[in-house]
Amino acid sequence: MLTDLEQTRRFAREDRARLDEECALTDRLAESLTTDGFGRHFVPERWGGCAGTFTALLDAVSVLSETCASTAWCGALYASHSRLASYLPEAGQRELWGGTPDVRIAASVVPPQGSAERAGDSWRLTGRWAAASGVRQAEWILLASWAPDPDGHARGAGPAAGSGGPAPGGREHRIFAVPRDQVRVLDNWHPVGLRGTGSSTVEADVLVPGHLTFTLRDLGRVQAHRARCHTVPFPLVAALIFAAPVLGACEGVLRTWWDRKAEWLDPAGGLTPRQASDQRVLATASAHIQAARLLLERAAQRADHAPVTPVLVAENQRDVTAAVELCCSATDELFRSSGIRVLDEGDPLQRAWRDITAARSHGTLNFDTAAASYTSALVAARGAEPGRGTAADLARGAAPEHAVAEASSGAEPARPAASTHPEPLANAEEAAAPARAAATEGAR
Repeated sequence: MLTDLEQTRRFAREDRARLDEECALTDRLAESLTTDGFGRHFVPERWGGCAGTFTALLDAVSVLSETCASTAWCGALYASHSRLASYLPEAGQRELWGGTPDVRIAASVVPPQGSAERAGDSWRLTGRWAAASGVRQAEWILLASWAPDPDGHARGAGPAAGSGGPAPGGREHRIFAVPRDQVRVLDNWHPVGLRGTGSSTVEADVLVPGHLTFTLRDLGRVQAHRARCHTVPFPLVAALIFAAPVLGACEGVLRTWWDRKAEWLDPAGGLTPRQASDQRVLATASAHIQAARLLLERAAQRADHAPVTPVLVAENQRDVTAAVELCCSATDELFRSSGIRVLDEGDPLQRAWRDITAARSHGTLNFDTAAASYTSALVAARGAEPGRGTAADLARGAAPEHAVAEASSGAEPARPAASTHPEPLANAEEAAAPARAAATEGAR
């Protein structure tokens, strides 16, 4: 799965104008994403899913995004939301995937919105939730709200929950799975970029059974005998999902730019001043984009293979957001050097530039907050282990050499048991707190 994307790329090219006009995916594009295997990519194997890798998802999303960033964005999120839904109780998972693993799931989970109140063994969920990408063609949607904690503790609360502020006492950040046909989708998504994602606001007033809910803190807990993709903490991979479409779109911009410039090359040699400037743009942009790919590939390999520590989580956040900065810088330079034709509204290079610029605004891709998280993790590691946080550690990174070698060889990742490294995983959540406190957009 996620290997033959040609039909989806063809549909994306043919439906490009409709995506921009209707501000949503077309039905056939959503179906094609399902056929490609995005929905089932992280679904547990016992439901017929792939329990796949982050490396495979990065590769597929970046390839698809060269053609259409909006389509790739939705594909990445349909995959990612299935990973989140795998933390539902067994009965909830059966309700989602008992018939088929090919289920499209939208989400609006960070920050928590609306309200949730106990109603016997169920929950009454009411309110509005913004920016639910791909929701028009989704079959389920994950919605999050502050909910009363039955134990009276503020679990999953405050910055560690990504709320952007302290939680009310005795409440927790709780996620609910709701059938898509039980919510109302508003027609309020008309942005400058990523128009085709259909990231509309939804309204709901529904009763959610207890087996269709879990808490955000559950995402940081290791569970026994689970696939690797279901054991890594949420902050290790959240930004990677949103960065993958940026990378592919940027690679597409470079290819389009070069195809256009190559038309003007003089085979006999000799450069005008403008051509000499273009050489600098080509070299700089291509180097930045290749560096961004290397950073994201390493982040995906860490997620697939490396032992999880707080520093590793922070390094992934640092590298992913740095990669996005490199991509955006390269895209801006390519755009500025493209001449007047790029100003046409239907120009594909301009469209990709708008998509990349819009994606960069996502809260999980903010480099400053990732830098704060990285610094906090290093300070904590230095205090816990004298001698850590040296110049050599900074150069080497957190992942041991054997883990990198294992990832490069394609070996099966280790699957930790429930009792493996509970403290590092818990601390990983704490290390991510500064970034998630500021990233109020979070996972959408």
